[in-house]
Amino acid sequence: MAGKKKQQVFNVFCVAQSGRLEYEAILFTRSFRAMNPEFKGRLIVAEPSGARWTAPTRISDPVRALLEDAGAEIVPFENRHFGQSYPYGNKIEAMTALPAEPFVFFDTDTVFTGPLSDVKFDFKRPSASMRREGTWPEPPLYGPGYTAIWKSLYDRFGLDFDSSLDKSQFDEYWQRYLYFNAGWFYGADAQAFGKRFMHYAHSIRWDTPDELASQSLDPWLDQVALPLVIHSFGGGRPGPGLDGLDGAVSCHYRALPLLYARESDAAVAMVEQVAAPNVVKKVLKGYDPAKRLIYQGKGAKLRAMFDRNDLPKREHVLRNAIKRAGLWLR
Repeated sequence: MAGKKKQQVFNVFCVAQSGRLEYEAILFTRSFRAMNPEFKGRLIVAEPSGARWTAPTRISDPVRALLEDAGAEIVPFENRHFGQSYPYGNKIEAMTALPAEPFVFFDTDTVFTGPLSDVKFDFKRPSASMRREGTWPEPPLYGPGYTAIWKSLYDRFGLDFDSSLDKSQFDEYWQRYLYFNAGWFYGADAQAFGKRFMHYAHSIRWDTPDELASQSLDPWLDQVALPLVIHSFGGGRPGPGLDGLDGAVSCHYRALPLLYARESDAAVAMVEQVAAPNVVKKVLKGYDPAKRLIYQGKGAKLRAMFDRNDLPKREHVLRNAIKRAGLWLR
């Protein structure tokens, strides 16, 4: 009789600080525990600090208590390079505080609807979310084009550009080039991954290649560097074993109005389930989007406005429709 397959042990982390992220972290951690009661790794909420922040970053005591009650460890780290000038840099710098072990990162605006044990992670082959649009780069009319822009980055870091391409896609079409949403990614060693992520992002931002002269790096810097990091560790586009992420296991909803407008019934039900206990409600009502959308029923009103089988193809179109309804709350 075959022995039971050994469960993978890895750590899960997100980043939270005072304000919107700490409230999203309540939904993140409590939905994670609801769906992963036997998770063997560490559930880490990384908390930034440092002189590069002008506003307070410490998670408030009521939220801290809820996160710890859900079994999360709040791990502080100093944001030495980006801080308030580029908050997305938190996910890069937080990795300095993680153990040198397999990890999965999720943006805090994620809710879990299934167990991570349903996901087939191969930590020797890192990957990231493909739930993205062609947001970067935006090649100028007279060039350089996609190939020249992306190749300049691969060349800078001594990476093989040709093997990163999806040659089923046409030349100069954005999906031909390795590009992820940084809403989730994973790797075999958080310390090594984070060190390389920091090196690449720092170089791109403060010693920008000439080919990127016309390109915006805010807010795209993390998504520019991430494919290079993943490729450098022998990773690439996610295979079918990862379909549960951005699927039946996790939902990166980005903002509560978008959750109600477009995400699955399971994702909405999970948010409302973990928000229902009085001890949670008391704290979450301090966050206006949660108060109005979850507790005052505006989310249900918003959900009724949209056909989830016929949503706009571009997210900004959906956002504008929500704004016209006066329900873009964040």
